Amino acid sequence: MRIAAVVIIVGSLLTSASASGQSKSGAAASSDARRLLQLEDQWTTALVKRDAAFFRRNLHPDYVYSDERGVFNKQQVIAEQVEGTDTVTYAANEDMRAHVHGSAAAVTGILIVRGRGKEGPFEHRYRYTDAFVRGAAGWRMYASQDYEMPKSAR
Repeated sequence: MRIAAVVIIVGSLLTSASASGQSKSGAAASSDARRLLQLEDQWTTALVKRDAAFFRRNLHPDYVYSDERGVFNKQQVIAEQVEGTDTVTYAANEDMRAHVHGSAAAVTGILIVRGRGKEGPFEHRYRYTDAFVRGAAGWRMYASQDYEMPKSAR
């Protein structure tokens, strides 16, 4: 159900971008793709640094996130990233792909997070899909969905 909601959001964004005739040339789309992947990598740095300003700047005001625990808004996600009890010492992306269409885009990838929590050291791998929209402030993340990959899939 959660995945279906993100698919509907991303599909709607891509459809509206297509309908408005905002398709870009290969070079412009490539530039957008590079910028989106850069934003994803900056997210990993912000995660380690607990950089609330980065999250406030780069998450759309209507941002929504879902995972196996439920659905969360922008403020809830920022609070969890900067005030959580876990200490993230390393975060990196793998296998990222940007799918750009006009003023909408989706990025898929795997986020690796290492650190220390209440129960000791941890390493998590999350497969994610992030939806972006481009506006006056540039690309901003609009919706995200992820799940922790089973150890057998690592």
